[in-house]
Amino acid sequence: MQQFPLPPQQPHAPREAAGAASLRARVRIPLGFPDGYRAEAEVFTFHGLADGAEHLALALGTVPEGGTPLVRLHSECLTGDVLGSERCDCGPQLRESVERIAGAGGYLLYLRQEGRGIGLYNKLDAYALQDSGLDTYDANTALGLPEDARDYTAAAQMLGALGVGGIELLSNNPDKAAQLSALGVTVERRVPTGVHLSGSNVRYLRAKVERTGHSIELSRLVG
Repeated sequence: MQQFPLPPQQPHAPREAAGAASLRARVRIPLGFPDGYRAEAEVFTFHGLADGAEHLALALGTVPEGGTPLVRLHSECLTGDVLGSERCDCGPQLRESVERIAGAGGYLLYLRQEGRGIGLYNKLDAYALQDSGLDTYDANTALGLPEDARDYTAAAQMLGALGVGGIELLSNNPDKAAQLSALGVTVERRVPTGVHLSGSNVRYLRAKVERTGHSIELSRLVG
């Protein structure tokens, strides 16, 4: 399994001194995907999250004794997760993450951070600007919005409420590891997801690599 070193600095500063969150409720939900894959998840909700949003944690599989949970921070993407949009790789990443975490044991944190935190309508407005030639980051700034508005304080609180202090992070994004580390979560290693390429997301994936250092094999995007 390929691993990547953690970055020495963090591009975004998380919220300071957020209080502890607590578990609100838990319920078991059987998951089914269009390709036939199925998994059983225990879904947790929380009290006291710093941003007040309704984030979820899905416990999948069983962590081996003495092992470290595999964790993914997955930002909500209605267009990709629900509608199957090929403009991004979110839907395939969600599907892959559920299976990999179910096999290794760990948690998928489903974070209500549509459009890297700018919201659904703004994301769709940014899509229109991308159609005129801007990349995914410049489209956000052209709207007067941050390139990436996500803050992972609530994610760290969720892990704390679940009793998780150290994780293996399933992510291509170095900022997630940097923010979690700054918030007191021990990221033992960062493990990349696969490359989910479509004819409509090549520019998007290339921008993530070139602009924010995502660990996606650019060679897979050529041709």
